Amino acid sequence: MTDALFAELTAARETRRPCALVTVAATRGSVPRAAGSKMLVYADGTFSSTIGGGKFEALVIEDAAKAMQSKQSLLKTYPLHETSPESFGAICGGEVTLLIEPQLLSESLFLVGGGHCAQAIARLGVECGLFVTVIEDRSEMTADLQRPVVTVRDKDAPEFIRGREWKSDEAIVMVSRNYELDREALAAALEIKGAGYIGMIASASTMNYENAALAKRVLSESTLR
Repeated sequence: MTDALFAELTAARETRRPCALVTVAATRGSVPRAAGSKMLVYADGTFSSTIGGGKFEALVIEDAAKAMQSKQSLLKTYPLHETSPESFGAICGGEVTLLIEPQLLSESLFLVGGGHCAQAIARLGVECGLFVTVIEDRSEMTADLQRPVVTVRDKDAPEFIRGREWKSDEAIVMVSRNYELDREALAAALEIKGAGYIGMIASASTMNYENAALAKRVLSESTLR
């Protein structure tokens, strides 16, 4: 795997972008790419690198999409000649066996804030097998966080929350350094759809104050429960 493709795969996993890694596991006869060649296929049908191109690659992209949907790896041989009943018109003369591996991602926890509470929750989340992301603009607060924790410093929490597509296995928890930052993040979180859980650390009195402030933004009482 090239450094560039490895970096792209790492970035896809860190941003939880659904994808599958396709590897040429074995070859026989005349084929377009050697064993070990790889490509990355995304759920939307886009891809990086190549394992051969043409109709062959189009079929592989379709199979990768099915593997992502089933969450099952696939080992499949594609005949690139006309003598097989499974021939699709290729005339290279050989056969290619591919390993298609959908990238299975664990449930994810997104923490707004990087203080002591967030760091403790992040460590616990990792120990529980969660994919943890910390959104914090102060680099000194995230300096001690080690991979696999992902840190986001280039966007504030509301921008980050509004700028991605959320899934039901993702949770957003506000534990920042002050209630105003938490409030803005919470307001953004209540605007988006898809996240499985939204929570904020706060005392009862603080929560009442926050609910009143958010209610002025025409958020219904049922939304704030």
